Amino acid sequence: MFFTDRADAGERIAEAVRHLEGEHPVVLGLPRGGVPVAFPVARALGAPLDVIVVRKLGVPSHRELGFGAIGEGGVRVISEDIVRTSRVTRQDLEAVEHAEEAELARQARRFRGGRPRVALDGRTVIVVDDGIATGATAAAACEVVRAQGAARVVLAVPVAPPDAVARLRGAADEVVCLSSPPAFRAVGEWYQDFSQTSDEEVVSLLARAPQGAAAGAEAEAVEAVAVEVDAAGLALAGDLALPEGAGAVVMFAHGSGSSRRSPRNRAVAADLNRAGLGTLLFDLLTPAEEADRANVFDIAVLAGRLTDATAWLRRRARLPVGYFGASTGAAAALWAASAAGAEVGAVVSRGGRPDLAGPRLADVRAPTLLVVGGDDTTVLDLNRRAQRELRCENRLAVVAGATHLFEEPGALEEVSALARAWFARHLEAGGPSGGGAGS
Repeated sequence: MFFTDRADAGERIAEAVRHLEGEHPVVLGLPRGGVPVAFPVARALGAPLDVIVVRKLGVPSHRELGFGAIGEGGVRVISEDIVRTSRVTRQDLEAVEHAEEAELARQARRFRGGRPRVALDGRTVIVVDDGIATGATAAAACEVVRAQGAARVVLAVPVAPPDAVARLRGAADEVVCLSSPPAFRAVGEWYQDFSQTSDEEVVSLLARAPQGAAAGAEAEAVEAVAVEVDAAGLALAGDLALPEGAGAVVMFAHGSGSSRRSPRNRAVAADLNRAGLGTLLFDLLTPAEEADRANVFDIAVLAGRLTDATAWLRRRARLPVGYFGASTGAAAALWAASAAGAEVGAVVSRGGRPDLAGPRLADVRAPTLLVVGGDDTTVLDLNRRAQRELRCENRLAVVAGATHLFEEPGALEEVSALARAWFARHLEAGGPSGGGAGS
């Protein structure tokens, strides 16, 4: 059995596990590749979708040999037999576990973007991956899920070698494997498209999933406070939201014909707030200045205002800073980020005009994500040209079927998920204290 891609594999698995629908299961995807397979399964069953983040604990002298695994919530599964026969000391065990705990927490935070983990107590849980080679990670995931309170564990995969399937029947209550070819060499050879799944895609799918990872847990709205932003002596109206424990702040630079009240930017800001990020939406121009249409295309002035506002913000909250720009605001954000000593942790452009930053693009050092609608062909072409001028880490993300304002169902949610993942990766990863870490 061959699969077109992971989505195709997920559709077929959904049919194979349809008998579990009445048990109201939770669907967990093993990141990264298992999540695109799990997404159509969760959608078909109307089930919550989450990631199952596990870290194998490898014997220090032979990392491929696992003596156990850890999962979220302090779950720890140890094979005392392997610990004994491999002569792993208590100090070795603690050192490996400590290192893997840090990576596990980082991955979980990045993938979920601040949303809570779905509770598994007493539930039927379907663990999904895009295929199995040895089965070690899948087995660890099943053990962790059971330790987290699952009443029944089902492992569902598109393809796996026969010997691995046989071994995994001891780890799960049920194994659903669509294809188990004897001549198995690698998972990827059973897919037409087995391209790598990015962190951003995982975050986007989790955000779009029906009854997703935050099912049953309504996040409290973060109330924004009206502020007057001092931009070199000029007072600009703004709204500042700082969730408790915020690790960074994202400043929004709105585009032509818009303001801090842009419903699209406010929707993205609310999503970032729920993920624990602070946000500042403010007007780059005064009402009188907005009356002159030429001002909204004066990128140098807009960038200067953004730079001044950033200095004002850092005096109020000593947190890392990222920029989110839309339309001409994206050019202003990139221009401001190109300045020497800007210390901007990350930039996200939504339907932006980065081309208007011109030669300044080559001086941008902040990791930059360009998000464009697939049907916004003119702007997409401009972004592709601008991307070639960037010398920093960058990525162009195309939202299929979306037009310039991302008004199509699910399009703006995908923008939010992409932005959340980008800021989580580049701000939380630990940039400069003045503007490079936190989400």
